[in-house]
Amino acid sequence: MSSKEILEQAMALKPEERFMVVEGLLESLDEPDRKIDEIWVEEAEKRLRAYREGRLAGIPMEEIFRDK
Repeated sequence: MSSKEILEQAMALKPEERFMVVEGLLESLDEPDRKIDEIWVEEAEKRLRAYREGRLAGIPMEEIFRDK
């Protein structure tokens, strides 16, 4: 079955069913990338180590979420 045929069949579905198809397709594209996750873990650990060693200043949560 071609992509065009699949699309035509999907367009014939009820709106709720089309939504489910779209949701499923989007979820399949949003799979975690382990390499990127590893890079972020390393970065978070470096930042935490720098903070604990006093080489990086923290910002109070109240300041971050303060209304402007």
